[in-house]
Amino acid sequence: MSDFPQGLSEFLQSCGWGDAQIDAIPGDASFRRYFRIDRSGEKAMLMHAPPPHEDPVPFLDVADWLSQNGQRAPQIFASDPAQGWVLLEDFGDDRMRDWLDVNPDGEQDAYAGAIDALVKLHACAAGPFDPYDMATYARETDLLTQWYCPAMNLQVDEAGFRAAWEAVMSPVIARQEAAVTVLRDYHAENIMLLGDPRDGAPQGLIDFQDALVGHRAYDLVSLLQDARRDVSVELEVQMLERYCQMTDTGDDFIADYACLGAQRNTKIVGIFARLYKRDGKTRYLDLIPRVWEALERDLAHPALAPVAAWFDANIPVELRESGGGKIA
Repeated sequence: MSDFPQGLSEFLQSCGWGDAQIDAIPGDASFRRYFRIDRSGEKAMLMHAPPPHEDPVPFLDVADWLSQNGQRAPQIFASDPAQGWVLLEDFGDDRMRDWLDVNPDGEQDAYAGAIDALVKLHACAAGPFDPYDMATYARETDLLTQWYCPAMNLQVDEAGFRAAWEAVMSPVIARQEAAVTVLRDYHAENIMLLGDPRDGAPQGLIDFQDALVGHRAYDLVSLLQDARRDVSVELEVQMLERYCQMTDTGDDFIADYACLGAQRNTKIVGIFARLYKRDGKTRYLDLIPRVWEALERDLAHPALAPVAAWFDANIPVELRESGGGKIA
């Protein structure tokens, strides 16, 4: 138990799992750690989100709201938020991404199921979460100029960058009045398959602790412009059409989708640069070209004209054509 966090044994003992077998699960991008727990064949997942670096309360709150509103969040068996412990349902090993690596013929069904889950989520009134407002959008896009641009030795017009994004995002935010709960990291690595999607099996949600109230297109972008998995343009269009056919999206929905796609992908390039430069996590560098490719497609939409003009003026074309260049 020497490699386990202090207090693990005491917490498991307090909730009746003291004699369970414990296996650590490798992690990467946060202070959270996960452990698979087995008590004579009965399985659970143990999350450690230790204060002050982490706070499990948002996860618990969102999980409770999702479960109360018919969504497939993991059941919470026990928790000690002050110490960062949460014992929860184990959804198994079938992340959508990993399952599709082995079962590529199930891609259509898996993504259709993920779209249908979003339709169901968006039919609910928005949860009691903070709004996805201009300040939040701006703080996220600023990650590009704070981390990626310095890493590439680019001197850029930061004031013009913010002004361009405000011009683009203001009408999008105005159309968020019919807002929904936005999970914010809804993609193939955060969707658990609880059976074969070709048979219509349900899908489980994880990593939703940062949920906000915002635009219904955001999680679509997260799913269909996945930073970690190739999603063909054809599949993206098909699944976007599926969502639009099942909901009342309005005339500006595709424009908003492009704007939110550009916003999210700009943020991700900045985050991945930060994970490398600040935290030494090199594996994210290989993901940047995929994100940049999606960003370029989004910038081609007329609704992105002010932001596209900024990129044209500030990011050299040779970097953009090479997938953002190589960060040293």
